[in-house]
Amino acid sequence: MSSSAAATSAAPSSPVANAAPATNNSAAAQPFHTASLYVGDIHPEVTEALLFEIFNAVGPVASIRVCRDAVTRRSLGYAYVNFHNVSDAERALDTMNYTSIKSVPCRIMWSQRDPTLRKSGVGNIFVKNLDTSIDNKALYDTFSLFGNILSCKVAYDLNGNSKGYGYVHYETAEAAYLAIEKINGMLIAGTEVFVGHFQKRETRPADSDWTNCY
Repeated sequence: MSSSAAATSAAPSSPVANAAPATNNSAAAQPFHTASLYVGDIHPEVTEALLFEIFNAVGPVASIRVCRDAVTRRSLGYAYVNFHNVSDAERALDTMNYTSIKSVPCRIMWSQRDPTLRKSGVGNIFVKNLDTSIDNKALYDTFSLFGNILSCKVAYDLNGNSKGYGYVHYETAEAAYLAIEKINGMLIAGTEVFVGHFQKRETRPADSDWTNCY
């Protein structure tokens, strides 16, 4: 993302103004005892062989699985890449996230298959009033300053246009609180954004802050 799109005081690696990295080491440390990565938004023609060729260049790959429809065997657009070493998985996440595979930027996250953590809501934040120039990578680059991200995505319509909001799921509640404290009300790409705890529809108050969520 170009520096012209960000506030003048933004750090070069992030489109957000006045943001500071986490000072709490427990929020920033990588606690995962797994070397498994989730690779999403992949082109339907991407195969295990192609992913192996790409990721094995980072470090020895133990296994790869492209998830497919049980009936048609068509790709569901995501895969799991399992390394032998956690350090190689970390390097792949750091260096390959949002790189293009078959001309489509892939989205790499730590694999988190524990449904209780995914569905608990702990660490979930909602970001709205995003400038249309903010894509998944820009959102990730901004919010990864504050802790480990389990998932991060900008909402798009069927035509591929940003809806102006997105979601970030941190591994810890502390990281989510820190991101809200630092980013809420700041300028991202010249637009003041709202950042708050994500609320499920059934628990969300009926106020204007959440009218753009769905």
